[in-house]
Order: sequence, then C-alpha cells, then structure tokens
Amino acid sequence: MKVGEAYLPLHYGQAPPWLFQRMRKLAREIIYLIVLEQGPEEFLIKLSDPFWFQALGCVLGFDWHSSGLTTTTCGAIKEGLKGLERELGLFVAGGKGGISRHTPHEIEKVGNYLLIEPASLQFASRMAAKVDNNALQDGYQLYHHSFFFTREGKWAVIQQGMNETNCYARRYHWLGEKVTDFVNEPEAAICCDSKARLVLNLVASDSADARNTTTLVSHERPEILVREIKKMQQLDLPGRHHILVQDLHPERLYKIFCSTYENQPEDFEKLLGMPGVGPKAIRALSLISELVYGIKPNYTDPARFSFAHGGKDSHPYPIDRKNYDRSIEFLRKVVTQAKIGRGEKIEALHRLGSL
Repeated sequence: MKVGEAYLPLHYGQAPPWLFQRMRKLAREIIYLIVLEQGPEEFLIKLSDPFWFQALGCVLGFDWHSSGLTTTTCGAIKEGLKGLERELGLFVAGGKGGISRHTPHEIEKVGNYLLIEPASLQFASRMAAKVDNNALQDGYQLYHHSFFFTREGKWAVIQQGMNETNCYARRYHWLGEKVTDFVNEPEAAICCDSKARLVLNLVASDSADARNTTTLVSHERPEILVREIKKMQQLDLPGRHHILVQDLHPERLYKIFCSTYENQPEDFEKLLGMPGVGPKAIRALSLISELVYGIKPNYTDPARFSFAHGGKDSHPYPIDRKNYDRSIEFLRKVVTQAKIGRGEKIEALHRLGSL
C-alpha cells in the first residue's frame, strides 16, 4: 500500500562529506536499535510513514524542507547498513538517478540470503515505479527509487519525482505488506502543499471501468489506435483533453501498440507492467477508451492536505503539543540508547530539544 506523498522544493548541490559521514553513522545506530528492539518489519512500517521519515532526516541533520532530504537520507541508510544486512535481515537497493536502475540487480545479488525468490521483490519494485510514473500521471517524473526489504520478503519503497514547472519534488511511500492490488487505490494518505488541477489517476477506485476498457483497447490493431489518436488531435476537445493529447505522437506509439496487440494483456496490471509501455502509451489508450466506450477515468489529484502535529499558524489546525512531545520523547529515547559517540549524541539531542 502506498501510504503517503510529500512535496519538497528542489535544492541543488549535495551534503558536504563531513555531514554525510555523520548522517551515515547516526542512521546506522538508530536503525540497529529499532531492528534489535522491534524487528526489521517495524522499520519498514516506519519508513513508509512520510512524517516519520521526515523526522528521521531532521534528526540526521539535513535540510528539513528540501528535496535533498529524501535522496540523502536514503543514501545514508543504505551506506549505514553496509556490513549489517545479513545480521539484521534488512537490505536496501536502488537510489538516485542511474543508481535506481540497478535495483533489480542489487536484489538479485543478495538472493542467497533471502527466504523467497528475488523475482517477487523485483516485480514489486518495478510495479511501484510504474504506478507512480505511468498510472498516476501527476506531472512528477521519477528520478529516485529506494527499495527496502527483509529476508522474509517484506518490503517498502521510497521514491521521488520532479516537476520542472513548479520546481518541486513529490515523494511517494509504499508499504508492501498491505498491497493487495497494485492498480486499485494503492495509496492510503497523501500529504502535500498543493494539488494539481489535471491529473490522470488510473489507480483510483472509480477508474476500475476505465482500466478494463483501456486494457480492451490495447488488444486492437495498432493501425486502428493510431487512426483514433489522429482523430482526437483534429477535434475541438475540452480543455483537459487538449492538455493530455497535445504531446502524443501516433507514429512513435505504433511500435508499442504492436506489442500490446501481439501480447493481449489480460488486465490493466499486465498492461502497465509490459516493457516499453510508458506514460504516453497509457494516456493514449485511456483517451481512446474514453472516446470509444464513453467511460471516463478519474482526473482528480489524490493528494490530501495533512500535517503531523499541526502548524504554528494554526493551519490546518493548532499544534498538538502532547503529541508533539511524545514524538520528541520517542526519538530522544532512540538516540539516547543508541551506541553512538558522545559528541554526535549531544548534537542530536540539541536538535531534538530545540523543537
């Protein structure tokens, strides 16, 4: 289940080496303690909570509001766990940019230490990315994908997309143990600063019929699909259709349509998972299915406004001081009990106390 999303402004540059090394060490001890006391599955549950993950990044000392918190914190976790994976039964694959494409290989490399076949984890990693990039088209192109998993096959995903128009990044959190259907309401909560006006959301529950008809359309001969796209581009369509159609190129999609026609995917998940089927192919098939069958998909952004403790300006509600104090005390206990150097412990406690 995808349990949350967060919007963060894009910040350029990177964490200085002196800070990243401390982040790696502190992350190592915090994770060790959590896994030791509560097990690796509990750590995955915490990672899937966008607020807990944000708090972890703050404790580690990175910019609280920037997109860099995601990539740097995930990197610090991955580096901090090196050498402890087999002992803790906790593994990390993927990362930022080109590193994310190594995720299937990294899962395969530790296959001998797992109690399940790596293929199921590779599938989960691939589908989480496919859903957030292709089935939910919200204007954010994924550039970061970190996959966390246990020896028993439990998993969580943290991935991030970039919107070049508004210069914000959107973070997506997934928790594998609650995923029952990758293409039907995988998210339980989404937090952000703003909502887009036009979003193609084919994983919404009320897009079920649209998913079915989109799959049926993919069985048509490619010549027919290309002809329908050209018709749509010539029509005077409503505003949202114009935005969705304008960057489709029928000739470039022909090869993909040949593949869907030859393979005849049995359902939307199979269609979404096919190699080469990207956001433009999904968008084109969805539009054609709406035109032919009259069944509209969901076009609303699934984001929800939500905050961990409230806001200092009482928006959306006053700060819940008791809940805030409980969060601080929990993190204080974790850091206090961690086997870390006195200097780093004091720095972490000062950061927590200043909240």
